Amino acid sequence: MDPQIEELLQRVDSKFTLVTLSARRARQINSYFNQLGEGLGSIVPPQVATVSRKPMSISLEEIAADKITYSRSQPPEDGEPAPEPGSSE
Repeated sequence: MDPQIEELLQRVDSKFTLVTLSARRARQINSYFNQLGEGLGSIVPPQVATVSRKPMSISLEEIAADKITYSRSQPPEDGEPAPEPGSSE
């Protein structure tokens, strides 16, 4: 497989993060290709030049090229209530 799994795992902190990140991006790429005939949309096109036509392969290539990154949100400290879902905090 190209890119190698070992190379991809160096870019993230766990296998779970790699799976989640690549799956989310693959869905975005798939949506981008599906809306091409409808005009310009708000979805970001693939960020790497590739011969692959599969969204998952493209997303893994983007991760290997450091085009796709992630950040973790910080959990609330003890004693602080968690923000309500959908709130502006």
